[in-house]
Amino acid sequence: MPYTEAKEHVNGRLHALFADPYRAFENDANERQLHLRLMLYVLAVRPMAQGLLTLRVIHGWENGGCEPEALQHVDYAIDDLDALRAASSEFAEAYRLKRDFPSEQSAILADPLADAIAEAKAEGAALTTETLAIPARWPTFQGGLALYTLFKMYHRLIYGEDDAYRCSLCLTPHGEREIHEFHLEEGEFALLTPTPAASRDAPTLLVLHESQLEPLTMLLEESTALLATF
Repeated sequence: MPYTEAKEHVNGRLHALFADPYRAFENDANERQLHLRLMLYVLAVRPMAQGLLTLRVIHGWENGGCEPEALQHVDYAIDDLDALRAASSEFAEAYRLKRDFPSEQSAILADPLADAIAEAKAEGAALTTETLAIPARWPTFQGGLALYTLFKMYHRLIYGEDDAYRCSLCLTPHGEREIHEFHLEEGEFALLTPTPAASRDAPTLLVLHESQLEPLTMLLEESTALLATF
């Protein structure tokens, strides 16, 4: 199993800011709001101001379903709060008018999964139907561990998670990324940030379910306004 593709529960960049990031965002943590605002500035607001933030809104899975081909997404370049508000409004309008949510043609899980399977078969791997159908068995072929790690992230962002924060390391199409995943009262989202070794202009990806657009927008608005006074 190629563990170099991904690793969970790692020490990420927030470990340089907080003594114990895994507890810093729990509801009973001391100075929790300070931790939250500082984290948002470092991981989201700063790359947004630099034009390096992409918002990925996911939808399509519901009622416990998690088929890779059913997961849909749309990406937005976010360089200020107005761009974030516009994305939120687009989904709100689609919901109000009972239209399909915006989505792109490419499939964020199904397409790379199909590519990884085709490559594994070309190299002689014998992949059973069960292996292909069960995400927990994807790590048995090259590229599968990274895809399984992302699958779990998407699943938790849609269906929930008990841990307030977790950090993973994962290979993505943009290279190696730290996955900072948050499940908070204020909202649920993940930030895929460059590692410290990456170039300074490497992009950051903000991922959330469409139901989290409004609360995340409010959270960033509040945090940006607060930090602007310093």
